[in-house]
Amino acid sequence: MQRAVLIMLVAMSLIPVGDSAGKILTSGLGAQPVFVAWSRFALGTVLVLPFLPKGSFALLGNWRIWLRASMLCGGITCIQFALRTVDIATVFAAFFIGPMFSYVLATLFLREQVTVVRTALILLGFGGVLLVVRPGTGGDADVLWAVAAGLFYGAFLTMSRWLAHLGKPLALTFTQLAISMVLLLPFGLTNLPEASLPMASMTLASALFSMLGNLLLLYAYGLAPATRLAPLVYFQLIAAVLLGWALFNTLPDALTWAGLVLIIGAGLASTRLR
Repeated sequence: MQRAVLIMLVAMSLIPVGDSAGKILTSGLGAQPVFVAWSRFALGTVLVLPFLPKGSFALLGNWRIWLRASMLCGGITCIQFALRTVDIATVFAAFFIGPMFSYVLATLFLREQVTVVRTALILLGFGGVLLVVRPGTGGDADVLWAVAAGLFYGAFLTMSRWLAHLGKPLALTFTQLAISMVLLLPFGLTNLPEASLPMASMTLASALFSMLGNLLLLYAYGLAPATRLAPLVYFQLIAAVLLGWALFNTLPDALTWAGLVLIIGAGLASTRLR
């Protein structure tokens, strides 16, 4: 269990590192968000190719697999637009509307059990997201891209539960990367940035750290029960705050801190329910 926890903490740190590299690309080096998203999928596809289990390519013939991948494609693209101007901690906090939206979708379409306590915690977490986003108060409108990313990701999570029986985790990972790469190919190629060493290194870092984080996540879930590891997902928010402070000299304001506390608290409490 200790090994799984350590791997999970590393995974939850690497994912925000990948997005920090994406923020440097869009806000510092002038890369277009669609290029960052496409390059992440393209490089990720190349990285997983040597490790594919048999039958991975056959999954590409299933329309449901394409629909699932399009949800992830939309989510990752939207989050790159948000990272252009919004600090990374705020982006991740708004993005965490995803698990809440997934709960609603799973209840409606997968007929998962609804409880009063879990629903109350979901609403509490949503209140935290509202504190971060603050609609109608003149906040940064680009944070709405992070909300959209979370909604896409929530749909992706629900579809992942629906389709988990179709293939092994690595095979499903390959399909979401490869399909997203194809969907964004015209936008990626028409928004190629000027080649430079910083651009190349940050593009590689964005894809590599994100891919490593997600692969380690799958590995950790293979070593320990999901219910024991789920609370550690919220370490992403802590890592995002630390990275924002270290790399961009930004810290959340008081209302965003309050929102972070509500999101993490409601999420941790939810994972303790049976």
